[in-house]
Amino acid sequence: MPTPTGDQLKAARTAAGLSQAQAAQLMGYPLQTGSRGGVQSRTWQALESTSDERNMQGPVFAMFLLLTGQHPEFVLAPRAPVANAAAADG
Repeated sequence: MPTPTGDQLKAARTAAGLSQAQAAQLMGYPLQTGSRGGVQSRTWQALESTSDERNMQGPVFAMFLLLTGQHPEFVLAPRAPVANAAAADG
């Protein structure tokens, strides 16, 4: 998957209905307390910026799309439960 532009990342985040802080938390990026007391992610802000040189790598963007149900080809599905894991080890 190609590296997304900041605008593409922002569009995917807003389509998922997430704030920058929520998206950052979903992907494991650090959160900080902002100047007005709210939570923010400077890392996510930089990834969405059109002037910052940092970009989200394609595989990470693919995971974000999977986690938010937006991937064009694949979906995440829960794994079927194992009937009896101890008996299977036998």
